[in-house]
Amino acid sequence: MTTNNYFRGDAVKKVWLNRYPADVPAEINPDRYQSLVELFEHAATRYADQPAFINMGEVMTYRKLEERSRAFAAYLQQGLGLQKGDRVALMMPNLLQYPIALFGILRAGMIVVNVNPLYTPRELEHQLNDSGAAAIVIVSNFAHTLEKVVDKTQVKHVILTRMGDQLSAAKGTLVNFVVKYIKRLVPKYHLPDAISFRSALHAGYRMQYVKPDIVCADLAFLQYTGGTTGVAKGAMLTHRNMLANLEQVNATYGPLLHRGKEFVVTALPLYHIFALTMNCLLFIELGGQNLLITNPRDIPGLVKELAKYPFTAMTGVNTLFNALLNNKEFQQLDFSSLHLSAGGGMPVQQVVAERWVKLTGQYLLEGYGLTECAPLVSVNPHDIDYHSGSIGLPVPSTEAKLVDDDDNEVPPGQPGELCVKGPQVMLGYWQRPDATAEIIKTAGCIPAILR
Repeated sequence: MTTNNYFRGDAVKKVWLNRYPADVPAEINPDRYQSLVELFEHAATRYADQPAFINMGEVMTYRKLEERSRAFAAYLQQGLGLQKGDRVALMMPNLLQYPIALFGILRAGMIVVNVNPLYTPRELEHQLNDSGAAAIVIVSNFAHTLEKVVDKTQVKHVILTRMGDQLSAAKGTLVNFVVKYIKRLVPKYHLPDAISFRSALHAGYRMQYVKPDIVCADLAFLQYTGGTTGVAKGAMLTHRNMLANLEQVNATYGPLLHRGKEFVVTALPLYHIFALTMNCLLFIELGGQNLLITNPRDIPGLVKELAKYPFTAMTGVNTLFNALLNNKEFQQLDFSSLHLSAGGGMPVQQVVAERWVKLTGQYLLEGYGLTECAPLVSVNPHDIDYHSGSIGLPVPSTEAKLVDDDDNEVPPGQPGELCVKGPQVMLGYWQRPDATAEIIKTAGCIPAILR
């Protein structure tokens, strides 16, 4: 890679703008909020008594989420003595504990380090050491992995939760018993100094939360990427990066979405950037309800959950959509409320897209993104009435172009490297200036994908 400026001189001529629907703007305002904390607190006040997250039948309102995340933030500050800018790792599937911890970490002015629960000990050790995480919030199912490496890291505090810990007393006890003793999903572990998530919350309620001064340039996430092609690197995503991408999604799909009335199905893991932005953060800003699916591989169980609710939006990947379409019970569901189906992560196959629209009446809106762009780069227009098989159009306030090996722009229809510039582009890779210089060119251009 060179360090040439791929966007020399005048801004790229955005020829795709004439393909935008009339109700989608060319530019967005990434500074409507100063931080994700401001966005969250605004939503928590406006939609206080509305459901925010649902998991295993348990409903958590925006008010409860605000109270619990505030208590968790206070515990991180006062109970553990952590400071603004400290990194806190999250290692769990989609549970109610996730948004509580997520917004608690952000409200404390700290940086979220999402960790894939299926990591091997080697992968976990690398990410904890590379990020310098001072604490980790982990579900007990994966505590045995942490036990093998925690002494080799800088982690000083382990906060441990069980699958059912945010459910009602009776249901939570039953879930924890079944998970551990019937399904045997909790291998033995030994973490004697671990603090229970419940205890942390109870203690936090009695502590004073001190709201830190958070600005848009502060880091919000270290989101790791590239582990399949080399050593995983932490993409430094600021509050402004995330806010900008949320505004871009809102501008693109806003005509399909209604504040305070949306119900999104979250089967994709929140620790992944796609669901983190498209499901968790977007629908918090919209005041929507979020159905958290803990085990999306259990398709019959997922379909049973879907049958209980009039869901309006769903994100997924090709394999998930295909598995659902092959389930007879899914074919019998009521799709009359569904008005947004978004696919990403991998190409959506033509046959899957055609079967989806035939069954649900909704086209799968395919897009493209990458962790380094928080993640959305391009999407198909919301008014499209066919499966294009493409990554769509660049989202508002985004410049994009294809270049050859010599950094010269290539004509339409020719292969090249897709380069992206916009407010969603990451700050760089954590503690990797050489890798940052290699990928982020002058004026914030980032090579996105080889095509």
